[in-house]
Amino acid sequence: LMAYEFVYDERLGIRLPRLEHEWDAYSKETQALILAEWEKIRGTIPDRIQELEALIVEKQKQLEQEEDFSVSCQLNDEISELASIINDLSIWYRTQPAIT
Repeated sequence: LMAYEFVYDERLGIRLPRLEHEWDAYSKETQALILAEWEKIRGTIPDRIQELEALIVEKQKQLEQEEDFSVSCQLNDEISELASIINDLSIWYRTQPAIT
Protein backbone atom coordinates (compact mmCIF):
# COMPACT_ATOMS: atom_id res chain seq x y z
CA LEU A 1 0.00 0.00 0.00
CA MET A 2 1.37 3.39 -0.99
CA ALA A 3 1.78 5.81 1.89
CA TYR A 4 1.53 8.84 -0.38
CA GLU A 5 -0.69 10.21 -3.11
CA PHE A 6 -1.07 13.27 -5.27
CA VAL A 7 -4.38 15.04 -4.70
CA TYR A 8 -5.91 17.63 -7.02
CA ASP A 9 -6.10 21.05 -5.37
CA GLU A 10 -9.11 22.87 -6.79
CA ARG A 11 -7.81 26.33 -5.85
CA LEU A 12 -4.33 25.91 -7.29
CA GLY A 13 -5.36 23.80 -10.28
CA ILE A 14 -2.58 21.24 -9.75
CA ARG A 15 -2.09 17.97 -7.88
CA LEU A 16 -0.18 18.25 -4.61
CA PRO A 17 1.67 15.54 -2.72
CA ARG A 18 0.04 14.14 0.38
CA LEU A 19 2.59 12.15 2.37
CA GLU A 20 1.57 9.93 5.28
CA HIS A 21 5.11 9.82 6.69
CA GLU A 22 8.09 12.10 7.16
CA TRP A 23 10.15 12.34 3.96
CA ASP A 24 13.13 10.47 5.45
CA ALA A 25 10.90 7.51 6.37
CA TYR A 26 10.40 6.65 2.68
CA SER A 27 12.85 4.37 0.90
CA LYS A 28 15.12 5.92 -1.73
CA GLU A 29 13.09 4.09 -4.40
CA THR A 30 9.81 5.54 -3.13
CA GLN A 31 11.36 8.99 -2.82
CA ALA A 32 12.49 8.69 -6.44
CA LEU A 33 8.95 7.75 -7.55
CA ILE A 34 7.44 10.66 -5.63
CA LEU A 35 10.04 13.07 -7.03
CA ALA A 36 9.51 11.88 -10.61
CA GLU A 37 5.77 12.50 -10.31
CA TRP A 38 6.31 15.85 -8.59
CA GLU A 39 8.71 17.01 -11.33
CA LYS A 40 6.02 16.31 -13.96
CA ILE A 41 3.48 18.34 -11.97
CA ARG A 42 6.01 21.05 -11.11
CA GLY A 43 6.72 21.47 -14.81
CA THR A 44 3.11 22.57 -15.40
CA ILE A 45 3.22 25.35 -12.79
CA PRO A 46 4.72 28.11 -15.01
CA ASP A 47 1.93 27.60 -17.58
CA ARG A 48 -0.69 27.67 -14.82
CA ILE A 49 0.80 30.93 -13.51
CA GLN A 50 0.66 32.42 -17.04
CA GLU A 51 -3.04 31.47 -17.31
CA LEU A 52 -3.77 33.20 -14.00
CA GLU A 53 -1.75 36.28 -14.98
CA ALA A 54 -3.83 36.53 -18.17
CA LEU A 55 -7.01 36.38 -16.07
CA ILE A 56 -5.66 39.19 -13.87
CA VAL A 57 -4.99 41.35 -16.94
CA GLU A 58 -8.57 40.74 -18.16
CA LYS A 59 -10.05 41.64 -14.77
CA GLN A 60 -7.88 44.77 -14.58
CA LYS A 61 -9.22 45.84 -17.98
CA GLN A 62 -12.77 45.28 -16.71
CA LEU A 63 -11.94 47.23 -13.57
CA GLU A 64 -10.73 50.24 -15.60
CA GLN A 65 -14.11 50.39 -17.35
CA GLU A 66 -16.29 49.56 -14.34
CA GLU A 67 -18.36 52.37 -12.83
CA ASP A 68 -20.34 50.35 -10.29
CA PHE A 69 -18.50 50.45 -6.95
CA SER A 70 -19.69 47.05 -5.72
CA VAL A 71 -18.65 45.41 -9.01
CA SER A 72 -15.26 47.16 -8.72
CA CYS A 73 -14.84 45.74 -5.22
CA GLN A 74 -15.72 42.26 -6.48
CA LEU A 75 -13.18 42.54 -9.31
CA ASN A 76 -10.53 43.72 -6.85
CA ASP A 77 -11.27 40.71 -4.61
CA GLU A 78 -10.97 38.36 -7.60
CA ILE A 79 -7.67 39.94 -8.69
CA SER A 80 -6.37 39.65 -5.14
CA GLU A 81 -7.34 35.96 -4.93
CA LEU A 82 -5.68 35.22 -8.29
CA ALA A 83 -2.50 36.94 -7.09
CA SER A 84 -2.63 34.85 -3.91
CA ILE A 85 -2.93 31.65 -5.97
CA ILE A 86 0.07 32.72 -8.08
CA ASN A 87 2.05 33.32 -4.90
CA ASP A 88 1.17 29.86 -3.55
CA LEU A 89 2.04 28.23 -6.88
CA SER A 90 5.40 30.01 -6.85
CA ILE A 91 6.11 28.58 -3.41
CA TRP A 92 5.22 25.08 -4.60
CA TYR A 93 7.35 25.58 -7.72
CA ARG A 94 10.38 26.31 -5.54
CA THR A 95 9.72 23.16 -3.47
CA GLN A 96 12.36 20.66 -4.58
CA PRO A 97 12.87 17.83 -2.13
CA ALA A 98 15.93 15.63 -2.62
CA ILE A 99 16.43 11.94 -2.18
CA THR A 100 17.95 11.36 1.25
